[in-house]
Amino acid sequence: MGKPKKPSMPSRWDLIEDSLLTACRVWDLRARRYRHPHNGKEGEFYYLDSRDWVIVVARTVAGELVMVRQFRWGMDALSWELPGGIVDAGEDPLVAGLRELKEETGYEAEQGRIIGHCSPNPAILNNRCYIVLAENCQLSCGGTAWDEHEEIEVQALPEPMVFEWAKNSKIDHALALTGLLYYQLDKGA
Repeated sequence: MGKPKKPSMPSRWDLIEDSLLTACRVWDLRARRYRHPHNGKEGEFYYLDSRDWVIVVARTVAGELVMVRQFRWGMDALSWELPGGIVDAGEDPLVAGLRELKEETGYEAEQGRIIGHCSPNPAILNNRCYIVLAENCQLSCGGTAWDEHEEIEVQALPEPMVFEWAKNSKIDHALALTGLLYYQLDKGA
């Protein structure tokens, strides 16, 4: 019996063309035509051109985690999540996270820092999602500032309950789960 074949490394395909198909409020649908550098195969692939996102693991002075629940049109259901949103053009992701936290929940952090980032779905999205840890959060007297279509339930929950909800899929938003993973990794550092 011979030696098993060593798998070849995947190639980075050559971009031939990139075109806008549809511009939307939050993202643009685009098409890219690529060519394989060795075998010459070509294909057209579609992706969403989106601004970066930020999610916030907000820990209150009492040690609870701030969670939000809102209706999500994509899944046609209510979803428990971490607060977050879009990073505005030219905005620092940390600033965006602390802004989104206050706008969505009314909580302000004594301090914050980025604890990680990820590519939400590199098969169809070209953006990054930054995870912000906001510490010693307290409700501000300024309240919330929701976007036009937002309607949000805000709960500060005991940390063990949040992780139990994640374990039992009561929290099933992939980016919220990613944020909780980065939070756990940061605590263990």
